[in-house]
Amino acid sequence: MTQSSILASLRAELSAIEGGHEGRRREVLPFGTGGIDSQLANGGLRLDALHEVTAASPRMGDDAAATLFLAGIAARAWGPVLWIVRRRDLFAPGLYQAGLSPERVLYAEAADDAEVLALMEEGLRHRALGAVIGEARRVGMASTRRLQLAAEGGRTIALLMKRHASTRSGETTDPLGAPSAAVTRWRIATAPSAPLPTAGIGRARWNLSLVRQRGGEPFALTVEACDETGRLALPARLVDRPGQAGRAHPRTAAA
Repeated sequence: MTQSSILASLRAELSAIEGGHEGRRREVLPFGTGGIDSQLANGGLRLDALHEVTAASPRMGDDAAATLFLAGIAARAWGPVLWIVRRRDLFAPGLYQAGLSPERVLYAEAADDAEVLALMEEGLRHRALGAVIGEARRVGMASTRRLQLAAEGGRTIALLMKRHASTRSGETTDPLGAPSAAVTRWRIATAPSAPLPTAGIGRARWNLSLVRQRGGEPFALTVEACDETGRLALPARLVDRPGQAGRAHPRTAAA
């Protein structure tokens, strides 16, 4: 067999395995920041997929950073946002500062993790939402597969915030320690703000770690927190590095 015929045969086998979706283009949501998008396998976050986010620690600062990271993503999505919580601790003005307007958000309160996941799945299958966000502590592999399947074929991005849970001994478990079907898995921590020439508070900074991504490598960056449009930025010293400027960032990704 010739090399071209071998490649054609392999492509056909892969297409059969993947359900005939070879070559299909999937919409993505870019961050609009070259230092992030250029390191993502799809050039952004796939809209028809599940993405997991967790705080680097149970501390309030890291938890707030992870929440605002999610809000910034949802702010840049195309339509209404369903946010499912276990407790009423979301601060609407804070979400607004990250670009997520209150009139876009539909809130639902769930009794337990199982109800959070069920409501997320229902919202994803509805197809009329730009983003579905859920907060849970313990999520099994089977549940993440259901969420991923519910998101596939649509334009509703699925965002799951995995909160820290304590064991019987009082120790805190790693929220990203269990296997998951999520396409990307993120860990967010606070970082020192930029110093100002005069006394005051600089723009917040986060340590952003992509722990896992399907089809790509993990990476870590320090970024400036979401602005009023939901966009992150690289600190000036990173933007000025050679090779950061002038890169193209695709808005679609191959399946």
